[in-house]
Amino acid sequence: MAYIVVLNPLILGGGKDKFGATLDPVAVAAATALVAGLMTILMGTLARFPLALAAGLGVNAMVAYEIAPKMTWADAMGLVVIEGLIIGVLVLTGLREKIFHSVPAQLKIAIGVGIGLFLTVIGFVDAGFVRSTMQSSGPPIGLGVGGRIITWPGLVFVLGLLFTIVLVVRKVKAAILIGIAVSTVLAIIVEAFAKVGSSLGGSKPAGWSLNVPSWPDKVFDLPDLSLLGKFSLLGSWQEAGFIVAVMFVFTLLLTDFFDTMGTMVAVGQQAGPEGGLIGPDGMPPRTREILLVDSVAAAAGGAASVSSNTSYIESASGVAEGARTGVANLVTGALFLLAMFVAPLVLVVPFEAASVALVVVGFLMMSSIKLIDWADYEIAIPAFLAIVIMPFTYSISNGIGAGVIAYTLIKLVRGKAREVPTLLWVVSALFVVYFARGAIEAVIN
Repeated sequence: MAYIVVLNPLILGGGKDKFGATLDPVAVAAATALVAGLMTILMGTLARFPLALAAGLGVNAMVAYEIAPKMTWADAMGLVVIEGLIIGVLVLTGLREKIFHSVPAQLKIAIGVGIGLFLTVIGFVDAGFVRSTMQSSGPPIGLGVGGRIITWPGLVFVLGLLFTIVLVVRKVKAAILIGIAVSTVLAIIVEAFAKVGSSLGGSKPAGWSLNVPSWPDKVFDLPDLSLLGKFSLLGSWQEAGFIVAVMFVFTLLLTDFFDTMGTMVAVGQQAGPEGGLIGPDGMPPRTREILLVDSVAAAAGGAASVSSNTSYIESASGVAEGARTGVANLVTGALFLLAMFVAPLVLVVPFEAASVALVVVGFLMMSSIKLIDWADYEIAIPAFLAIVIMPFTYSISNGIGAGVIAYTLIKLVRGKAREVPTLLWVVSALFVVYFARGAIEAVIN
């Protein structure tokens, strides 16, 4: 999981708010490690379940590329806090479990697959492997510069990706983190000899993205925790409008909502039937405590300006090694807290090295696509729309909404409306409002 300390600052650092402001990647790295450490320890002590937490991939991309551009960073993080508080209320009232069961299992899988494909596209774009060609008469996007990978940064990305793929195929532990580290070292060596420079500002399209790789002045430093508490609960309602703010909260809620439910079951199953992590009902013994910590983590991530924190499927590797209690979390959490003191290393990593992780994580998230029944059009079409619309529109919310609406519509026209839970009709109606918000706002204004 250590890769998130590098990856989260690069994803959030790649976005700009309504006024063009960006987040300091070193401060984001320190806060990412802090919240991950504290929430992982909380899960171990309160829920006593070997499930570690950190900033969620997918949700952070949504915050960076969809929400922040509509408002300030403080406003965007305020919406994340609100989302976490709402999830907490849903947990305490038992509604979270009910809503979880209202969405078809295969549509939940499709949402995860779509997020994986979206992360892959972000990785390719950030690394410069895929670029816009709107200035020419060709297709809207193309390979590298002029259809060719001819840059030193592009070569580093390709070699780093191939190296990481080899590690993953050979089942090397910490393959993603090793891939980032080796790619970064290669980038430092290339920059030392080739003097590539930065691509920021557009003067050098063949330059490095985000950071020019060079050894930092210092590796260890006191953590910069200046982002803690930099959130606004009410500012977004004025900046983006009531309907937009409500739909963003709803979409964050839906995106974050089902993740832990599926993750905790998958991690528990890793222990096997005799492991004691899954009860007779197929759920962990202390489900409510697990979900409550997860909701606190979501709000804590927003309060620290690092996006919603959620449970990580990588926890299954710890269970596979024998973890059965929250003691494993105490170790993982302590290591995250120590990582705060090496946050300056984030400034060494260019997008070309870090994007390797996005592509590989995207593959891992897409691997569950095989669980979707593509012969059943009632679920296959909604799943397809959810998967493809996310990357093609650069929006997680658009993909989820399209999938839910298509599912309820197909059930309706086939005379199976009664098979759709009432809560899912409500969700579908809210997404209709979400897609129609432009026309609604025009009427209101």
